[in-house]
Amino acid sequence: MGGRPSSPLDKRQQQHLRGQVDALMKNFLPQYRVQLAASVLRQISRELVPQELAGCQLLHSKKLPRVREHRGPLIQLQGHPPQWQPIFCVLRGDGRLEWFSHREEYENGGRPLGSAALTGYTVLTSQREYLHLLDTLCPDSPGDHTQEEPDPLLEMPVNFPLFLQHPFRRHLCFSAATGETQRAWRLALQGGIRLRGTVLQRSQAPAAHAFLDAIRLYRQHKGHFGHDDTTLGSDAEVLTAVLMRELLPALQAQTQTGLRGAGRARAWAWTELLDAVHAAVLAGASAGLRAFQPEKDELLTALDKTIRPEVDHLLSLRGRMSAKLLAQVQGPLESCLRRKVDVQLPRLTQTLLNTVEAALGAVQTLLVQGMDRLSRHLRGNPSSTRLRKEVYSFGEMPWDPELMQTCYREAERSRGHLGQLVAPFGFSGVRSLVFGAQDLSQQLMADAVATFLQLADQCLTTALDCIQAAQQLEKVRGRVLKKFQSDSSSVQRRFVCGWQICIFLPFVLSQLEPSCKAELPEFEGEVLAVGSPALTIEGIYEDVIRGALLQRIDRELNKALGASDVSCAPDGCSEVPWNQAEADEETEAQRGTCPKQSGTCTEV
Repeated sequence: MGGRPSSPLDKRQQQHLRGQVDALMKNFLPQYRVQLAASVLRQISRELVPQELAGCQLLHSKKLPRVREHRGPLIQLQGHPPQWQPIFCVLRGDGRLEWFSHREEYENGGRPLGSAALTGYTVLTSQREYLHLLDTLCPDSPGDHTQEEPDPLLEMPVNFPLFLQHPFRRHLCFSAATGETQRAWRLALQGGIRLRGTVLQRSQAPAAHAFLDAIRLYRQHKGHFGHDDTTLGSDAEVLTAVLMRELLPALQAQTQTGLRGAGRARAWAWTELLDAVHAAVLAGASAGLRAFQPEKDELLTALDKTIRPEVDHLLSLRGRMSAKLLAQVQGPLESCLRRKVDVQLPRLTQTLLNTVEAALGAVQTLLVQGMDRLSRHLRGNPSSTRLRKEVYSFGEMPWDPELMQTCYREAERSRGHLGQLVAPFGFSGVRSLVFGAQDLSQQLMADAVATFLQLADQCLTTALDCIQAAQQLEKVRGRVLKKFQSDSSSVQRRFVCGWQICIFLPFVLSQLEPSCKAELPEFEGEVLAVGSPALTIEGIYEDVIRGALLQRIDRELNKALGASDVSCAPDGCSEVPWNQAEADEETEAQRGTCPKQSGTCTEV
């Protein structure tokens, strides 16, 4: 563990990484510009065309999702050679971890010894599991052993460890004094990792949606169709993760054999080298996005001005082109959906529903307990200080990691089963999916708490005694529960629908590639003639595939939920009517138009 890379990044290596980042930005930004235009069109069409979905009943909490600050003494493995040293650790509200030499250093505003943004980390609390991870990171080649002995420090037993592992960054090794302290830190760190990871997914800004779509398309053009956890983090962190995945095979081939040490010492040196590469790439990606920011701001303003007056014409053209494309690809598309998607759709729908239902059921239980606790305290004629404390605790429920853990744990339960169900479709983003369910739980709790407090504030007056006030709270409780159950039903549907699109859309696109996509150029002239960047033939083609998937997903959800005439089509996505009879005929007539790509999928 004490080994260092045989050579740190020299000027040639740094220059090479700058070139790699420049190439990434050169290839990515054109795709980003296109998706910004498409995202603005979706936003405007959403404003102009009222959605059929019922509106939210709960008030939207004005409190932004945050990490509750956590701090306290730990010991950390650091230095060369590494040693366990006492530190004072602070988890900031933005999910950044800092550590200081002493508590006084932190309280006096001193500079931390070190810090790390928690994006992409995983918390391990088993030393055996962590040592096994190190053993697999950098295995020794036959005949490659040196006389240097592995550093024994990692092999010393640690009673309450907290290992933070990252695929591209230096590992962080801490240890707590007690099991209770270890648990508190684990929950706090996991919350920070999740909230830093889902910052783009939670955003409603057109630019955030455009960025994620651009990342997906950029990777698809490089042959990577499956959804994974690369999109966790800020825009610069996501770009860094994309490039690190591209660089990793060459880095392993070129540098692992030159690392000093053996076994775990060598693995530790490898993580330090990766950390240096990651830092250089992140700095370059951040600089590239900062340089693009003024252009992006101007582009968004200009797009709104040009698209808004033409939105009806653009949507009409998109509808016509979607119908034409559907007629062209309906046969092979239907064949692919029947053979590949329909087999797993019912099981996956039910598993996703069970996951989110369990998590939101736990939220409702906590919410009821919190509201009942306030009523009991009010009936007991508490002091104003005591009552204020209870109200504050109720308001902080969504941000209490210990309390919300029961909800988050429900979202985790089916992780393994979900992974098995979605693996044949090239989907490896189950962690992102679980994070999404946990975010949903936290947001719905925050909205319910905000609604309860506002309604309670409206109905409670100084003229009421404690019994009367408690009776009013009972009425508020009933109203909030009805609103919660209504919103819970609608968000469950949107959650399941959204993640099924993430799972199936890239897979179906890969199955129809390249034969069906080869048909697109004949339609491109009509789209280009419009002269709007908001419409591209590739985007319309994806809308057609998405629309076909949504109709199937809607039908399956209606079966599972006993609902009808409810669509989970995302904003701005036009669903072209699906002619089943024509699809059946064209499946046979066009069976050779879009043949199965050998080796592109596993038979499900």
